[in-house]
Amino acid sequence: MASLVSKNDSDTMTTGSIAHQAGQTAPGNRVTDVSSVAEGDLVYARAAAADVLSHGGKDSSVPWQNPQTGAGGNITPLNTAYSEGGQPCRDFLASYVHGGSQDWLQGAGCRTLQGPWEVKRLKPLKPH
Repeated sequence: MASLVSKNDSDTMTTGSIAHQAGQTAPGNRVTDVSSVAEGDLVYARAAAADVLSHGGKDSSVPWQNPQTGAGGNITPLNTAYSEGGQPCRDFLASYVHGGSQDWLQGAGCRTLQGPWEVKRLKPLKPH
């Protein structure tokens, strides 16, 4: 099974496989690289992102939670659809609450030719 992200460059993550063991993020550690997010948590976050993006609404957060790790958060679309490579796409913000810490990720998803939405990019949100 492919995970949500793989390293494309130092800041941007794209869908694919990564060599990462679930649960390696220690409590209290900040997410500086999406590959440090537990793979099992990303499966739940990805499903919530695909769900909220398919509804087309703006500012409608959808919660997600991994019952095995207790990690969770919300996925919130940031703007209306745009076209990327001929596919409709949307940006989103994801909160990631884990082990007493909260981090933020930003991502983008596009509708596939088959119809469902798929997360294309996910990276840590850098503070201003």
